[in-house]
Amino acid sequence: QMATFFGEVLSVYSRAVEEDEDDLSENEEDEQIRRELEEKSRVVHLHWNPEVSECLKSGDKLQCSDFILAVGHNAARFLSVHALASSHWDVVGHSLLWNERNDSTTAKTAVESACVFHRQKDNPSVWICQVTCYIAEDQLFQWIEKVFDCLQHREMNVTVLSDSSVAEYKAADYLRCSSAPFLRSLHSSAFRGQSVCPSLEQPNIITGLPAAVLNHCEVHRISAVVYQCYSDVVGADSVTMETYKPVLTRLGKSIQLDPSPSTDVLRKFTRTNIQSNLYI
Repeated sequence: QMATFFGEVLSVYSRAVEEDEDDLSENEEDEQIRRELEEKSRVVHLHWNPEVSECLKSGDKLQCSDFILAVGHNAARFLSVHALASSHWDVVGHSLLWNERNDSTTAKTAVESACVFHRQKDNPSVWICQVTCYIAEDQLFQWIEKVFDCLQHREMNVTVLSDSSVAEYKAADYLRCSSAPFLRSLHSSAFRGQSVCPSLEQPNIITGLPAAVLNHCEVHRISAVVYQCYSDVVGADSVTMETYKPVLTRLGKSIQLDPSPSTDVLRKFTRTNIQSNLYI
């Protein structure tokens, strides 16, 4: 209520509230987003095959000597071409989540999921995870806690392959960016291996899932290294994919790298690339 100069008491409403309410009622897109937020959960769901599920239900952790995480289309497709195309791997699980930029909750199988876990048949302690979906900031901690809580940390080595745009790379000499694609690395204090590329120079940073994984490994004293590939090509690119090859070469004891994949395999994973003429 509000008193006038003449002593009248008038019932009034905040103009700001009225305008906000009008905007919400008129903006159907905002209403739709609001309804989706109310209906959908931002919980990260992990789904494992029966064998892995039984192991976890018994209270045991999954043996893991090497965990290779590929974040981004080029990193994920590189592993598909040079490692997972062989018959030496089993799909053992997948992750589903929903956020404003990603909706993987409708995926019915691991094949349809944008976050898939593979385990090597001959050496079940070697794992690969491919992530091509967006994981929001408020879901990163949840994803990492749930995944790493399933794995045995003792003597585990984590390797992250991460895609990034060269536009995000900061250097005093910008001619250096003309050599894209190129790799830069960051590692946890527990990492004792030899990096295959120079360290990421300041003031450059890593963000998203790779940064969250590295932070988790640093806190829990797990050996981890992130290889960030800076590329000037948007989308899947065969040249960018090849940039990751030295990383798997170093992991040769754990993963058998296929140096010369078949043409059919290359076409399957590079057919969307219109900027590279290596594979047609």
